Amino acid sequence: MLSVNLKALPIVEDMIERREELNIEVKTLENGAKVIDCGVNVPGSFEAGKAFTKVCLGGLAEVGIALEEGLNEELSLPSIKVITSHPAVSTLGSQKAGWVVKVGNYFAMGSGPARALARIPKSTYEKIGYEDNAQVAILCLEASKLPDEEVAQYVAEKCGVEVENVYLLVAPTASLVGSIQISGRVVENGTYKMLEVLNFDVKKVKYGAGIAPIAPIVGDDLVMMGATNDMVLYGGKTYYYLESDEGDDIEELCRKLPSCASPDYGKPFLEVFKAANYDFYKIDKGIFAPALVTLNDMRTGKLVSSGKINVEVIKRSLNYKRV
Repeated sequence: MLSVNLKALPIVEDMIERREELNIEVKTLENGAKVIDCGVNVPGSFEAGKAFTKVCLGGLAEVGIALEEGLNEELSLPSIKVITSHPAVSTLGSQKAGWVVKVGNYFAMGSGPARALARIPKSTYEKIGYEDNAQVAILCLEASKLPDEEVAQYVAEKCGVEVENVYLLVAPTASLVGSIQISGRVVENGTYKMLEVLNFDVKKVKYGAGIAPIAPIVGDDLVMMGATNDMVLYGGKTYYYLESDEGDDIEELCRKLPSCASPDYGKPFLEVFKAANYDFYKIDKGIFAPALVTLNDMRTGKLVSSGKINVEVIKRSLNYKRV
């Protein structure tokens, strides 16, 4: 079985080799773990954002950036494109931000290949039937502070590897790399909703592709948390190629899959978050989905689409003005 950690390792090694070119920094901790700063004390870059996203996807996806992808004639933003032939493993088995890393006063959302070693959350790996047994652990952290030796040791123990084989990539939400990698979750948002909300077997999804605008830096981590989510919820387009079973209602799946099927749809995500008293558990999970979804059932030849791009909400989210 493919190892997401071993597939991602050459990408990480290339980032380390090209750190000056990518505007990132690499620090070896006293216990031998490596921390790759992609935006805490450094500016990062578009190329670093692409690489960070590919690492999150366990090296099982192609990632590109289109600088001229317009939402409409008035508003144009750079966009990230993701294509994968291993959608369940690359998105849910690796990219999903499913690991809350809390060690002492340190807090970060963890995603990427190391999750498959720690099996966090365990239920995800049971549902997609995936495991990784690599001796190297690569974890991507969404945080505004760099981790220390204690954090690296915690990750090593959870993953069952030697601490010197731990790589920690870090990017704050309010950074270029952070913004890129969150928009790069456009395909994952759809597979997540299929599995966790609609109870659809994502192993039937054979290929996935998506594109989403990249949020400009418009505020601090909280403001950017809202803006980056809105890029996918109101601007993301995804395409899934699946092989259904008899009895699967692909049209119904498609109708329920986009973000517009959620009762929380229609307002910038930060407003939704505030209305929920900043409690993610009070937000309908169905809102975390792409704006526009197309499904191709390769068994029946059926092609269906649902959802819409909502530029007006994106403008509100970014406090956009045309001058």
